Amino acid sequence: MATLAGVFNMSHSPFCYMAPEKWNEVRASRSLRADVPLDDLETNRAKAARIAAAFATLKARLVASAADVLLVFGDDQLECFDFRNYPAFAVYAGDKFQGSLARGGSAGVPGHPQLAAALLTGLMRRGFDPAFSLDMPKPDRGIGHAFLRPAESLTDFTLPIVPVFLNCYYAPQPTALRCYQLGAAVREIIAELPGALRVAVVGSGGLWHTPRAKDAYLDEAFDRAILDAMARGDAGGMARHFDDYRVPEGDASQLVGAPGPGTTGLPDAGGPRGGTRETCNWIAAAAVAEGRPASIVDYVPLYASPIGAAFAYW
Repeated sequence: MATLAGVFNMSHSPFCYMAPEKWNEVRASRSLRADVPLDDLETNRAKAARIAAAFATLKARLVASAADVLLVFGDDQLECFDFRNYPAFAVYAGDKFQGSLARGGSAGVPGHPQLAAALLTGLMRRGFDPAFSLDMPKPDRGIGHAFLRPAESLTDFTLPIVPVFLNCYYAPQPTALRCYQLGAAVREIIAELPGALRVAVVGSGGLWHTPRAKDAYLDEAFDRAILDAMARGDAGGMARHFDDYRVPEGDASQLVGAPGPGTTGLPDAGGPRGGTRETCNWIAAAAVAEGRPASIVDYVPLYASPIGAAFAYW
């Protein structure tokens, strides 16, 4: 039978790949709430070093896992899909894909059609109806950064990857509970696969961030509660914490659902808004490892963005 080789969660913010000397320059171009701390260059350099060390730790763990394929839970930000037809869940079942790298240039990555097909049929038997793609929907654009950045940070681009799309950004999105249920179903599917395939899983994105929003801030308490539940092996608790959250009255940074370019204007599913919803990718991955405590590698508050950059593995 197939083996779950490991599970990894990682942030993929542009700040994780940007020279720290540029962080405060980018900060100056954004609207941040007045109480967001301002880190000096020395502090930013130290935080960049922590991020590099965290990526190195995850990469070493992935190499040691001897995984044959990497399943990545990620979100699409109009890179592959658009509002003519935007799926709640989708699986890429092609034999290869390509996309842009965070530090410039592009790369191609092999897919794994056999695992993708097993995921599609297995999810349908378990009450999910995912969409699928056999080719890149927008070939000139390539796949979204949520999938290329794990390849860039954790692999040498030869490890096959199966992208599993979760609609995190655009209302109406699946709830965190539904993403947890999806991850639990994926865990069952992996366990039932015939053969000796070793499957590793990544949750890509997060944690708290509302990129380029007015009066953006970092809710570190929200992130810490997510990490605490994960460290207890309680993916279901992560989902409950996420779905129980209510946007505070007057929080301008989360007014991201109004009609306009890049938004739908439709009602959302509740919980945090904006980029913080990428936490659902983490919840899906954590559900694959449900019951096993996670090792939290680091949590790095990047106030220049602001974002809670975090890294963990099982």
